[in-house]
Amino acid sequence: MSRLRLVVFDVDGTLADSQAEILSAMGAAFANESLATPDRAAILSIVGLSLDHAMVRLAPDLSETGRARLVAGYKQAYFEQRRANGASPLYPGVRAVLDEMAGDPFLLMGVATGKSKRGLDALIEAHGLERYFVTRQVADFHPSKPHPAMLAAALGEAGIGPCDAVMVGDTSFDMEMARAAAVGALGVGWGYHAPETLVADHVVHDVAEVPSAVAGVLARHGENR
Repeated sequence: MSRLRLVVFDVDGTLADSQAEILSAMGAAFANESLATPDRAAILSIVGLSLDHAMVRLAPDLSETGRARLVAGYKQAYFEQRRANGASPLYPGVRAVLDEMAGDPFLLMGVATGKSKRGLDALIEAHGLERYFVTRQVADFHPSKPHPAMLAAALGEAGIGPCDAVMVGDTSFDMEMARAAAVGALGVGWGYHAPETLVADHVVHDVAEVPSAVAGVLARHGENR
């Protein structure tokens, strides 16, 4: 008898191309504090972390109060961008992949993201993705990636063991979180961290490859039961 399995997706850099919004909002946050904006590579290197952790890396010499202002400024700038321009676009092919995977009665899907609940809910609503995900884990309620708390919560909500689960993401933080939670790790090569930095069971470079790659990682990971 087939077992239920769980695939958990990162959002920014994996499902949604939010690079422009992230760079713009970060620039606005630093400008509001009269600080030099970190370069593009530095900003993209922290995507996936909770904002408080991200600001420690981007502004290590700033006081805790100053970093809190950066976080607030980023959130406000991102919200204003979304209100003016709409949600970040999905990567081409993502919806087709979600449809394909949703057709497997033994496969559940979820998300684990450094986004806030407000931000994730807005993205899901804007793209009509409500039906796909049985579990949504966000930065508001968990320690930052790569701590495994998000995946532990997702597994608990879905009723799935680690050997029957895989994390799909574009950053080293996603892969480290997967390892810490003892789930499979599938990296994607179109996001914000260089593919060669992803310590994953497998890395895909085309969105269309995700369903078959997930199946392969789950099969190999399940051998460890």
